[in-house]
Amino acid sequence: QVQLAESGGGSVQAGGSLTLSCRVSGYSGGTNCMSWLRQAPGQEREGVATIYTGGDTTFYADSVKGRFTISRNNAENTVNLRLDSLKPEDSAMYYCAAGLGYRDSCLRDRNMRYWGKGTLVNISS
Repeated sequence: QVQLAESGGGSVQAGGSLTLSCRVSGYSGGTNCMSWLRQAPGQEREGVATIYTGGDTTFYADSVKGRFTISRNNAENTVNLRLDSLKPEDSAMYYCAAGLGYRDSCLRDRNMRYWGKGTLVNISS
């Protein structure tokens, strides 16, 4: 079973940057992707970025393309999400998840098998 622990959330002004980190531990059998998803109050959960563990292929939601970057650090067992040019609408709880999918299907929460508890991002205008 995989354990996921997010860190790095906080409050920044619009236009600023943050880096979220997800520490991965445990056995990750049955999964082939690591994703970041977010949920704002009153809204559905949205996949923002995913990276496949077999070859580093990445996919992004249109809303964050060109502003967010997902990456893996195998030496530290982390999956990171760099958030640049932040907007107030990026404010949400950000979750790290491990799942099984193909191409952009790992942006969908129904394909995730393991979840972290989330880290809160608040962007002020």
